[in-house]
Amino acid sequence: MAGQKNTKLKLLYLKEIFEKHSDEQHILNAGDIADRLLRDYGLECERKSVYKDIEVLMDYGMDIVKTRSPKNGFFLASGSFELAEIRLLSDAVQAADFITKNKTKKLIEKIEGFTSVYHAEVLKKQVYIDNRPKSGNESIYYVIDALDNAIKAGRKVKFSYSRRKMDDKYAARKETRTFTLSPYALIWSNDHYYLVANNEKYDNLMNVRVDRISGVSILEEKARPVSEVSGYKRYFDAADYAAKTFNMFTGEMQMVELRCSNAILEPIFDRFGERVNTRKYDDSHFLLRTEAAISEGLVSWIMQFGTDIEAIAPQNLRDMVIQRTESILNVYRKENRDE
Repeated sequence: MAGQKNTKLKLLYLKEIFEKHSDEQHILNAGDIADRLLRDYGLECERKSVYKDIEVLMDYGMDIVKTRSPKNGFFLASGSFELAEIRLLSDAVQAADFITKNKTKKLIEKIEGFTSVYHAEVLKKQVYIDNRPKSGNESIYYVIDALDNAIKAGRKVKFSYSRRKMDDKYAARKETRTFTLSPYALIWSNDHYYLVANNEKYDNLMNVRVDRISGVSILEEKARPVSEVSGYKRYFDAADYAAKTFNMFTGEMQMVELRCSNAILEPIFDRFGERVNTRKYDDSHFLLRTEAAISEGLVSWIMQFGTDIEAIAPQNLRDMVIQRTESILNVYRKENRDE
């Protein structure tokens, strides 16, 4: 029985050997494989049986290539992920502020497990872990899982939400409140993770930072239909919502017209996509027309381009930009500052 069990396990061990210890620079012959089976798994086998097992793995669909130069043998040409794909995933995890430093390290190690040990070693030398601020919420996975389950089940959630507030002694401290919300979607934006939801006290959508959430409870009460609190009638379109929301600030959806300098054509297309509605305004400018949430986030986005963008319509957006500009100007013109 033990021999039969080992025979069945040998294919799994062989699959793992190819995934972890072979690539175009590291070719394995039957002798190498037999030695590793014995050294790593305590399994003795004949070289002839290795060839038959390799044929089985190739029939299974593994991209195993046979070589004759510079060495006779075999290697796995492509696995579940290419090295560039592994790098992209690792960089995304590193950039995500809502993942703690500890979980960032562990998650990158798991991602590296999808490639050979040799590629993983190269990746470790290339991946740069900087000192950017990271969340301290170690329960973030459980929070995301609970919120996702609530969204799928169409149930309300109750949780604690913490944010910093300046106290009477001018020291930053955490303030925690309890919310009961109807959840609709989880959106990753600007390296943060947000829950899009509705507070039962209001008839609109709100965005909540997931890394500030703890103690999530899924309630029996059904979530409020998204059609009651937004313009989405049948389902919540997360991609459309993210495109129209700037810096995750909520606001009333209105048609916006912006006069833009030709110099920022690429950033505009990067932000709105290829299908954005634009037309020539004059030789140096084009007109952008799109629907967006009128908010402080949109104002901040417009102002980062300085004189390259002018808000034409609606008037309330134009007034918000003027007011923000005047407020900043007043700060810098203030003569008597407290030292």
